[in-house]
Amino acid sequence: MAAYEPVLLRNKGVENSTALKVYESRGGYQALRKALKMNPEEVVEEVKRANLRGRGGAGFPAGVKWGFLPKDRTVTYLCVNSDESEPPTFSNRVLIEIDPHMLVEGTIITAYATRAQVAYIYMRVEFHEQFHILQKAIDEAYAAGYLGSKVLGSDFALECYIHRGAGAYVCGEETGLIESIEGKRGCPRIKPPFPAVEGLFYKPTVVNNVETLCNVPHIIERGADWFTGIGPQHSTGPKLFCISGPVNKPGCYEGAMDITVRDLIEREDMGGGMLPGKKVKGVLPGGVSVGILTADELDMKMDFQDPAKYGLLGLGTAAAVVIDQDTDMRSVLRNMARFYGTESCGQCTQCREGTAWMHTIARRIEADGGRIEDLDIIAETARSMGMMPGLSICGLSDGATYPLETIVKKFHSELEESIRAQSPTETDALAGAVGH
Repeated sequence: MAAYEPVLLRNKGVENSTALKVYESRGGYQALRKALKMNPEEVVEEVKRANLRGRGGAGFPAGVKWGFLPKDRTVTYLCVNSDESEPPTFSNRVLIEIDPHMLVEGTIITAYATRAQVAYIYMRVEFHEQFHILQKAIDEAYAAGYLGSKVLGSDFALECYIHRGAGAYVCGEETGLIESIEGKRGCPRIKPPFPAVEGLFYKPTVVNNVETLCNVPHIIERGADWFTGIGPQHSTGPKLFCISGPVNKPGCYEGAMDITVRDLIEREDMGGGMLPGKKVKGVLPGGVSVGILTADELDMKMDFQDPAKYGLLGLGTAAAVVIDQDTDMRSVLRNMARFYGTESCGQCTQCREGTAWMHTIARRIEADGGRIEDLDIIAETARSMGMMPGLSICGLSDGATYPLETIVKKFHSELEESIRAQSPTETDALAGAVGH
């Protein structure tokens, strides 16, 4: 196998990589100059031809999304999602830390392609250092003529602002993000209308995440054929993968989407194998919301297609959490349920009530007060929530149910054994302790 050439992380380890002069010396903003010589529609078509699929979780083709904008629009906004609330995802944060101008350039080219006049980069408030790094890059871009009126002497103008969010998971959903930028509580909107038609300030809006836009300069610079030559046909281009847990080298790595979960864990240039004395029990391969794999399912490819074969929601954010053999799956179940019970915005009854009750049941199971039927209740509740059954405004319910449902399904025997091992006294005392 040929060695993979880093694209998104090509400036990792380069001294002063966040500085404009360093970025320019390594070819930065040449793609913008090339894009400005093209028609906006040509830029859109090149991204469509590259089949750049969104890196934020859903995997929807970016160029196709841009094509949904009304032809007769007079005002267009671009929102860049840097909320990155999916545990334990940190690839967007890494990109901003080491190469903020790549994001700025990708934002400018995307705004030019979509005819956006204003771009808002929505960043979670916990990103303190990253905020200052990115703001400095934006200031440098203004001073160099890459932002503002008459970008590089052209007729194109773009204003770019960072909007800091309060750290709500649901604001990673594009309409929740839009509501937050407007100064409202970050609750997702009912769709349709979709943001492309009625988004920020009820004007046509494009929403893409950081990693997606960081790919755009490379597509324009090297061409769609280069991009589609990386990885499998249905999942092309460079991709960032995060890995955390009991591995030798937790971190953020880059590769094509033909690697497997096993590769991510074991390859010396990635996770470097498990820590001494540790063995894999399970892996949450795409952030917590996509569901769980067992130790027998590590040959799943980290692409947009293979996860469905393993009963998962999708690739998600490609952030793998490794769980070792010493971990009690009851604790994992409770931790997942707690997170989603806390982060539900509460608009939809089934999400508000369902996530809270599943957390209550998971707590009871962990506290040695579970009942065998609790496992069936969690599975049944999970199947009755979400956008896919048509019961919620956004996809938080689906993300909340997949980890719980797959843990109950794939680790049912372990959970059942733990429940059966409870003493009658513990079971009787805790079985009715709902909410305590």
